[in-house]
Amino acid sequence: MLHIFIDADACPVKQEVYRVATRYNLDVTLVANSWMRVPDGQNVSLKVVEAGPDEADNWIVKHVQSNDIVITADILLASRCLKKGASVIGTTGKPFTENNIGDSVATRDLLSELRDAGEITGGPPPMRKNDRSRFLQRLDEVVQAIRRRHLDKTTETKSSS
Repeated sequence: MLHIFIDADACPVKQEVYRVATRYNLDVTLVANSWMRVPDGQNVSLKVVEAGPDEADNWIVKHVQSNDIVITADILLASRCLKKGASVIGTTGKPFTENNIGDSVATRDLLSELRDAGEITGGPPPMRKNDRSRFLQRLDEVVQAIRRRHLDKTTETKSSS
């Protein structure tokens, strides 16, 4: 029913995902271009894909389903997963939704142009404690919302029988 996929190569919140997944007994799949350590004894697996710029993204999009959660900072991957009905959360806790993904893609494109022109140098700011806290809160909220929707559908199906 509910599975968490992590775009794992540069994800700074893997430990937070493990905590929430353990609390709710959820499966987690990390998708990366190279091997990385995953915790023992939890429902966590690692899928190593071919090296290439979009290989991990393509694997996630192929396997994600409605009511799954994707953790990524990649706006284009977020857009593709939203189209499949998944919930998507950025690594700082920002939810990607149908309502904000267009603006996010436009901002990404603008910033890319500014970087190419040399107007912006450097990357995103480092993760702060409140980013991690916001991420944990958002992930917990999304898990609970998906579980409530599933429970509501189950209840509707039983009452209409």
